[in-house]
Amino acid sequence: MTGTAENEQQSPWPAILTWRAHDARRMESVRVQLSGNRLKAYGRIVSAHTDTAPAFSASYDLVTDESGATKRLSMTVTLGERERQLSIARDEENMWLVQAPSGQTSRVGFDGALDVDVVFSPFFNALPIRRTGLHRRTESLTLPVVYVWLPELEVKPATLSYASRGDGGIDLTSPVAETRITVDDGGFIEDYPGLAERI
Repeated sequence: MTGTAENEQQSPWPAILTWRAHDARRMESVRVQLSGNRLKAYGRIVSAHTDTAPAFSASYDLVTDESGATKRLSMTVTLGERERQLSIARDEENMWLVQAPSGQTSRVGFDGALDVDVVFSPFFNALPIRRTGLHRRTESLTLPVVYVWLPELEVKPATLSYASRGDGGIDLTSPVAETRITVDDGGFIEDYPGLAERI
């Protein structure tokens, strides 16, 4: 019985991680599968109507390569009046193939980005942190990312800055925030002040 409990503690994956917004009626829940640095995730962000955005649901399917760099992101956003889809994939030359909701496809470099970030999502912040091992050391990094805005599904280049303090705290500057997040031993966000906390 003890051996079984120890095995469960050593291998907690796959797991479901859930965050609740601090100051909005919004949640995110994601099922994460890990194999070394390779990650597969299927999640959903659900947001009630606010003064600045309509109610929406955004479901996503993410796959990274063995280094933890994003290979593919598929996302569907459901609004009251319509449903829209977005597909982003990185090829062998580190170029991104973006199939927009309009159906238009483009091939973009995004300044050499290896990670995707999604507004309102604590989960996606873990991708560059885990890929670079920033949660295990004290260092400052500035990284290009492919940034997805919701509910519009606009895709734009962005830059994120991280400064790890070595105590689970990481100073983060993004297109929408400048704050200090806390992460667990695996690099997944526990608390993102102003955005959400894990429950």
